[in-house]
Amino acid sequence: MPRMADSASGRSCVFCEIVKGERPAHIVLDTPDALAFLDARPLFKGHTLLVPRTHYETLPDLPAELLAPYFGHAQRLAAAMESVLGAAGSFVAMNNRISQSVPHLHVHVVPRNPKDGLRGFFWPRHKYDSDAEAADYAARLSAALADST
Repeated sequence: MPRMADSASGRSCVFCEIVKGERPAHIVLDTPDALAFLDARPLFKGHTLLVPRTHYETLPDLPAELLAPYFGHAQRLAAAMESVLGAAGSFVAMNNRISQSVPHLHVHVVPRNPKDGLRGFFWPRHKYDSDAEAADYAARLSAALADST
């Protein structure tokens, strides 16, 4: 059975700390079952992480009844990348154990544009110029998601 508050290693989980409000993050989506926030090391500005509020390490651990609501949130985030950020499309990805930097299930939703430099798995990182800029991206995406419910 998956652990509910800690990673399998027994260490505290960064994403659980964000969910509990114990660690700051730029929140994009806040629902009873999931939370989305800007990635602290974004591939591109607007790169968002979607996590279930309950700690599940991988997709196979997520209960079947949560699949549709969870990926419904991912679908809305992908649409917001285009409608709010003007992206031509999005990259939606998930790792399970291998290359999973935080052992808490999460989906990356990344705005994409032609010739943006993202090739294969050698991804450039683009930092926000300031905390205020990150807050602006989070607010814009959050407003679009609120409008789509």
